[in-house]
Amino acid sequence: MDRRPQQQIRLDLNNPVFQRQLFNLPKNDQRSILNTLRKLAEMTWQQVYSNHGLKWEAILSQQGPGGNKLYSFRISKGFRGMAYREGSWLRLLSLHPDHDSAYQ
Repeated sequence: MDRRPQQQIRLDLNNPVFQRQLFNLPKNDQRSILNTLRKLAEMTWQQVYSNHGLKWEAILSQQGPGGNKLYSFRISKGFRGMAYREGSWLRLLSLHPDHDSAYQ
């Protein structure tokens, strides 16, 4: 049995595209997204990977900064987030109002 401590997620919300998209949303959408971010900040990476509600998916058609693998996940009922993992950091890049636009 693996008894190593699970690595908790650290959030990087500093991407200007992500910030602009978030700040331009109506307050209800912002609140919903921030609730998910609060939930993510309390999770370990293993919990993220196994959480069915987040619908965490690799984006195989694109690469993130530095060649990192990109991921899409449900950040609220009407939005998906695009991000990449760098060590313990989840670096958010953008928000997408529908599933398909996250993959383009």
